[in-house]
Amino acid sequence: MANERVDTAAVGEALLGWYDRSARTMPWRTGPEARARGERPDPYRVWLSEVMLQQTTVAAVNGYFNRFTALWPSVANLAAARDEEVMAEWAGLGYYARARNLLKCARAVVDRHEGQFPAELETLLALPGIGPYTAAAVAAIAFDRPATVVDGNVERVVARLFAIETPLPKAKPELQALAARLTPDKRPGDHAQAMMDLGATICTPRSPACVLCPVTERCLGRRAGIAADLPRRLPKPEKPERRGFAYVVCRADGAVLLERRAEKGLLGGMLGWPTSEWSADPVPAPPVAADWQTQGMVRHTFTHFHLTLTVLTATVPQGANPDRGFFLPSSEFDPVALPTVMLKVHDAASPASAPIERKGRRR
Repeated sequence: MANERVDTAAVGEALLGWYDRSARTMPWRTGPEARARGERPDPYRVWLSEVMLQQTTVAAVNGYFNRFTALWPSVANLAAARDEEVMAEWAGLGYYARARNLLKCARAVVDRHEGQFPAELETLLALPGIGPYTAAAVAAIAFDRPATVVDGNVERVVARLFAIETPLPKAKPELQALAARLTPDKRPGDHAQAMMDLGATICTPRSPACVLCPVTERCLGRRAGIAADLPRRLPKPEKPERRGFAYVVCRADGAVLLERRAEKGLLGGMLGWPTSEWSADPVPAPPVAADWQTQGMVRHTFTHFHLTLTVLTATVPQGANPDRGFFLPSSEFDPVALPTVMLKVHDAASPASAPIERKGRRR
């Protein structure tokens, strides 16, 4: 088999040598020089960064990570934080279930493990919100356990290195097994980060810089001239379109009408503007009787569908009694704390104002 021609030990040695010279500097990372001096990674910072980095880029996460660790420098600090404060700081990173699980996990670490992250893969997997990838990353990077860490970058590197032409997602088990063969017993955390760095900086999705790659001579995909085409992927189905109505209500004293979404589902537990259902043919569902004015539309893409919301606005008198939601005084309302789709609704409802900017980056 072609797989047997890859000298995994030589690949691992070359990768670690390259990582020692070229490791990226990140606020959550204990680099190879620091590791050589005996410094150990903080499991809390490793875990927090890995949760934030899911579906998000390093550049986007830096600011969020620095603010989180300034506000909550330990897992015990985070566990004691108010849900609303954490959700407000998370706003803009998306995938809000991760923020809810972040708090559940922090509190479980404090309650079950006296505020110390466990090192064992199986125990990490028993914590809320920690799946196989995050558990392996914490075990390997924070505790140097020989766990196999496989993200999209690693899948790409492995597919090219072993010339795996089976398309994703069908190829995932094979790529996981091959990545495990590459994982060394010595310095598995640095190996995991070297694989990630290689995929992010050299073995990139388009136009990989093979001439700069530390394992280019051992890459079967490069030898076959197909590296840039790997990993192959099955065609993605088109995302369905959903529509809905969003209602922005101001009371005469400036208070705004918000509602908290159900704990389960999209934007679970988050505050936002009242909306109708989101479907192919939504039924209007205004939260209060009012003279509604259409202000336009906003479009937002979630993981599994595109959403178009018609934005309606109204001003209601002091004694208005909405069917759902509650009025929040204007002095307590910070639109930046809204989920991204709700911030878009806010901007559409306030056409005379400049679009709100997130802390750290525009969304």
